[in-house]
Amino acid sequence: MQNLLLDISTGTIDWARAQFALTAIYHWLFVPLTLGLAVVMGIMETRYYRTQDPFWKDAAKFWQKLFGINFAMGVATGLILEFEFGTNWSNYSWFVGDIFGAPLAVEGIIAFFMESTFVAVMFFGWNKVSKGFHLASTWLTGLGATISAWWILVANSWMQAPVGCEFNPDTMRNEMVSFFEVALSPFAVGKFFHTVTSAWIIGGIFTVAVSAWYLKKNREKKLALESMKVGAAVGLIASLLAALTGHISGEQVAKSQPMKLAAMEALYNGGTDQSLTAVAWVNPFQQPDYENDEAPSLRIAMPYALSFMATRDIHGYVPGVNDLLKGYTTPDGKTEPSVEEKIERGKKAIEALSAYRQAKKDGGEDAAALTTLKENMPYFGYGYIKSADQVVPFIPVCFWSFRVMVGMGVLFIVFFAFVLFLLRKKKDLMRYKWLLTSAIVLVPLAYIASESGWLVAEFGRQPWTIQDMLPTWAAVSDVSAGSVALTFFVFLALFTTMLAVEISILLKQIKKGPEHSES
Repeated sequence: MQNLLLDISTGTIDWARAQFALTAIYHWLFVPLTLGLAVVMGIMETRYYRTQDPFWKDAAKFWQKLFGINFAMGVATGLILEFEFGTNWSNYSWFVGDIFGAPLAVEGIIAFFMESTFVAVMFFGWNKVSKGFHLASTWLTGLGATISAWWILVANSWMQAPVGCEFNPDTMRNEMVSFFEVALSPFAVGKFFHTVTSAWIIGGIFTVAVSAWYLKKNREKKLALESMKVGAAVGLIASLLAALTGHISGEQVAKSQPMKLAAMEALYNGGTDQSLTAVAWVNPFQQPDYENDEAPSLRIAMPYALSFMATRDIHGYVPGVNDLLKGYTTPDGKTEPSVEEKIERGKKAIEALSAYRQAKKDGGEDAAALTTLKENMPYFGYGYIKSADQVVPFIPVCFWSFRVMVGMGVLFIVFFAFVLFLLRKKKDLMRYKWLLTSAIVLVPLAYIASESGWLVAEFGRQPWTIQDMLPTWAAVSDVSAGSVALTFFVFLALFTTMLAVEISILLKQIKKGPEHSES
């Protein structure tokens, strides 16, 4: 963001976004399983510590091996993801690097240190350290991974709802004024708990699926049944918590990103007493004509539910896409300017910043320009918006991704509850072939649900790299589209290979099964 006037090709912007999306999607294939298996293996070893039964030690070591394979892949993709901020998004890094870099630095210093230290004890410390210290190391490995997720999600949440910062016209950068406001923002807290509980669901599904495979093969029956109990219990608790934290996260989106909420609901014209759409026909390949359509066709909705989710009031006001574009006034008198007004104020902020810096360069100071800048700074990013329709994200992706995520969440609750019911009734699960097959099929579906949540979060924020502050085309590096495209395909080949290698190693380890010990 070192220059106020930017002339970067759309090809570079598109390829930079595609490359970052590719890396993030592959990275998130590894992270949730790491977080989920951390809980499963911790419970297994806790059972061993309490009972001293060698079976639980073997079970813990088996799930720890699967955790370790996945953990290594997650670290590799995560490092590449952070480097891309400097290579492809240098204007972004310049503009807010001091703020965005702080939580990532803390993550590297504290969380990664915890993971790397205790993971070594967990894998190589059996029979070398006390059982209590080894158990603590196992849980601290999982805690380190979770803390790592916390700081990364703090950084992402700040992009969704920037707080704790002020713009310095002398340095042309946003600077942090409150680390705690950034680290403990309501958006970050809600996003963290929703993301982590969704990761536990994947850990639960994976554990149940592996156990189901053993039952189908009539192998390791005790390990399968006991692991299935743990996995289903973790999965059910996580699914219920994900529903609760999802509601909290929805409230935060309504406050900080109303356009995202409108896109998620395909809500074109808002108002009070808004219902929550269960299903409707939104063409998945075409942006709807939101200016002329009242609502999607074939809509089935729950009365008042959207107003309650967004405002905790069944009669609360929720703006739609057109309201946000044209400006609106709520029943309690709150007024929101139109996008065109925001664009004009954003241009005033950019012009005032240019005038202020020119005055400083000439050895003077333009107090009027500085005052104008401060008055219009909340709309600075809109100065780079050329037309109002640019601030409307692609509604079909937001709409359908949200419903895939929620629909799968409901399915997981039913599935885990049914598995636990059968186990409690001591039913012979080997007779339920369809259930065992369903458990295995649900693994990829769980990942689809998890990735859908990120699609909602990131597509719904578009066109903003930082909400209302910096659009993508003002954040990207001034590099050739060809160089970014080349690295895109290099990373595509690399990550696909890594994923194939991980799946191959996991399957071999699962087929091998646990090692059995006598002590």
